Amino acid sequence: MRTHTKRTTIYLDPDLHRALRIKAAETEHSISKLVEDAIKLSLAEDSIDLAAFESRRDEPSLAFEDVVKKLKEDGKI
Repeated sequence: MRTHTKRTTIYLDPDLHRALRIKAAETEHSISKLVEDAIKLSLAEDSIDLAAFESRRDEPSLAFEDVVKKLKEDGKI
């Protein structure tokens, strides 16, 4: 077992759990490793999204209604 890890309980849909067990067996990784990797990927994607929001902070915002109105005016919808 790895050092500096925390034990936790998660609840999964039975079909997802079965798929995860099969993937773990086929890839020779533990369920914990697969779940940890998925969480890391999700958090990395979040950090990329947050960085994109930060870099675009000073751009003017557009109201959805205005975008739809412009699309209608341009004959695109």
